[in-house]
Amino acid sequence: MKSHDLTDRFEPREILYERRSVRDREGEPIAGLHNVWITLNNPRELNSYTTETVKEVILAFRKASNDRAAVAVVFTGAGDRAFCSGGNTREYAEIYSGAPGEYRQYMRLFNDMVSGILHCDKPVICRANGMRVGGGQEIGMACDFSIASDLAVFSQAGPKHGSAPDGGSTDFLPLFVGMENAMISGTLCRPWSAHRFYILGGLTKIVPALKVEGEWVANPLVVTDRHLDSWGRLVLGEWKTGEERERGRELLRSGTTDLGLLDEAVEELCTDLVYTMPDCLTKTVESLRKHKLEHWDRNRETNRAWLALNMMTEANAGFRAFHYGTREAREVDFVQVRRRLSEGARWGEELIREVAPWVAEADEVGA
Repeated sequence: MKSHDLTDRFEPREILYERRSVRDREGEPIAGLHNVWITLNNPRELNSYTTETVKEVILAFRKASNDRAAVAVVFTGAGDRAFCSGGNTREYAEIYSGAPGEYRQYMRLFNDMVSGILHCDKPVICRANGMRVGGGQEIGMACDFSIASDLAVFSQAGPKHGSAPDGGSTDFLPLFVGMENAMISGTLCRPWSAHRFYILGGLTKIVPALKVEGEWVANPLVVTDRHLDSWGRLVLGEWKTGEERERGRELLRSGTTDLGLLDEAVEELCTDLVYTMPDCLTKTVESLRKHKLEHWDRNRETNRAWLALNMMTEANAGFRAFHYGTREAREVDFVQVRRRLSEGARWGEELIREVAPWVAEADEVGA
C-alpha cells in the first residue's frame, strides 16, 4: 500500500510514539490491531511542549491517523504530575518574548498541532495523568475523550501571565461547560479539580489515583460528597478549605500515586471502540468534531496574529516574570501595571522592570 505519511523517517526525541496491543472483551490482545500512544516526554518541565515537541506531535498524529491497524490514539504525558502544563516558558522567555514575528511562526505550528488532533482519522483519548493547564488544557480539549486521574487539575493561565487562552479554550470551553463557567475559567484562571470539571461536562470519566495503605482513596483535597454549604451552594467537586484541607494534605502525603485504574479505564474505552464499525465510527467522530472545528477554524488565524503582537507588551512581561520568578513571585504587579498604563506609560523594558523587578535581575545574571 502507498504511504501517506509526511516523512518516511520519524524518529522523535521529545515525545514517545508507541504501538500497544488493543484487547478484546476478555482482556486478551487482538492480533493485527493496536492503539497508538503519543506521550509528551518532558516530565522535568511538567510536560510543557517546546517548538520541537510541537513539530513531533504534528508528525505523530499524522502517522497515527494513517496507521491502518490502529484503533485509537491515546495522548498523554510522562510521569504522574502532569499531562501538559502548556507552552515551554523557558522558550517563551528566552526566544519569543519581544519577537512577534518569531512567535507568529511558532503559533502556526501550535495551530497545526491542534488541527492535527481534530483531523486525526482515529478517535483520540486524552489520558490526563496530572495537571492539564494553559495550552495543555487546549490540546486536551481538542481530543475526543478525556479520562483523568482524580488528582488532576484543569485550568487556564493566560490573563495571569500576559496572554489570552486563544489557542482553543475560547473556542472549546463554552461547548464543554457553558458560557458562564467558561468565562470564570478563561478570565480568572481558577483551577478546577477533576471532580468539578467532570461535573461540568469536561471529562468522560475520572478514577482514583491515590493509594493509602493499599486502598484507593478519592482526592482528599476535594469535596466528593454531594451536599450544600451554609449559603445553600452545591460544593461537590470544590476544593476543601481550612482544617479540612490540611487534613487532606496529610492524607495525600501519606499515600502513593498509582495510575493503574487510569490505564484500565483507558484500555476499556479502547476495547469498546474496537466493537464498532470502523468507517461509521470515524464518520460519527468527524461529525461531532464539527462543533469544535466551526469555532476553531473561524478564529485560529486572527487569534494567532493577536497572540504574536501581544509578545511586544503583556506577554513580554508576563512570560518573563513567570519563568524568572519564584513560587512566591511569578506574577507581575497587576495594580501597578494598570496604574502606570492609566498614567500614559508605554510598554517597554523600563515598565517591565518596574512591575517585575526580578526580570531585570535575571537579565543581568544572563548578561
